[in-house]
Amino acid sequence: MSIEQIVAKQYRDKVNEAVKQLRGFSAHPPEGWLRTVRTALGMSGTQLAKRLGVTKARVSKAEHDEPSGSITLKSMQAMAEAMGCRFVYAVIPEKEIEEMIKQQALKKARAQVRAASTHMALEAQSLNDEQLTFEVQRIAKEIVEKMPSDLWNNE
Repeated sequence: MSIEQIVAKQYRDKVNEAVKQLRGFSAHPPEGWLRTVRTALGMSGTQLAKRLGVTKARVSKAEHDEPSGSITLKSMQAMAEAMGCRFVYAVIPEKEIEEMIKQQALKKARAQVRAASTHMALEAQSLNDEQLTFEVQRIAKEIVEKMPSDLWNNE
């Protein structure tokens, strides 16, 4: 295993661990985490503003902006810390990384086999369904092993 493959595996393991830990974690509350946590703490907007050294209007705007996604990460972190909380930001795949890579490799392999089959059919050398399936699986496995730089190119 090369250094690049070891590093890639370490990244995949890190993401897969996050997927396992956060599986079943639902989306944010409709009013956003800031307002939800502040309310759960029994802290007023004025009290939070004072802790942050900003106006109450600024806190209201941040709480309004969060559900629409127009708040900055820096603001989320500052407000979380002012409430004695930790701000956590994550991008979590719907599936394990290996499964996503395998699906993309299969997609690329099908496209390659489809293109080759068209040429072979023109020369009266087409493969049957079993042979096509075998070739798709073989090429996909090769793609996963080599992880070409164009794996995620839309072609």
